[in-house]
Amino acid sequence: MGDKQTRDHIVEAADRLFYENGYGHTSFAHIADSVQISRGNFYYHFKSKDEILDAVIALRLANTQRMLDRWEQDAASPLERLRRFIDMLIVNQAPILRYGCPVGTLCTELAKLNHAGKEQANALFTLFRTWLKRQFVALGRKSDADALAMHLLGRSQGIATLANALGDKRFLHREVRQLHAWLEQDMASPG
Repeated sequence: MGDKQTRDHIVEAADRLFYENGYGHTSFAHIADSVQISRGNFYYHFKSKDEILDAVIALRLANTQRMLDRWEQDAASPLERLRRFIDMLIVNQAPILRYGCPVGTLCTELAKLNHAGKEQANALFTLFRTWLKRQFVALGRKSDADALAMHLLGRSQGIATLANALGDKRFLHREVRQLHAWLEQDMASPG
């Protein structure tokens, strides 16, 4: 395996482990064991856990941007793109029920730790917020686009948190249906 391939493999493993176990409960040893490399080889790529965290956040930002770009290309209307955002809860329901939202759990943990990386991690929410706002503006809701974006982002995070805490798939599906109904009703009424 080449250096870049090894580094990418480490970052992908760390991303999964940070999500499943939490940043604070994931050690160098856990990551090294997961990718089956020696500690020396591991330290060649990353000198600290914070360096790995930076790389994980960069990976998540890149993956999220690719997903949003794909939605922009594949969905004909802003309303359809907003539906895809809502449906992300259903598409990812198994990991959400088990571990929560990958963005929300990381941001919350880093905030609790007062970790320097929390601002960088919050960029994931900012990416979603900006994208959602743009969709609402395109639907003619310029005056309240940011408020609508924050409502949808906050509601989706609440749904993911409660579905995870309760382990309740029916709750998740019911709330997603209600979000769709809200979207259809709110976009039918003037801003």
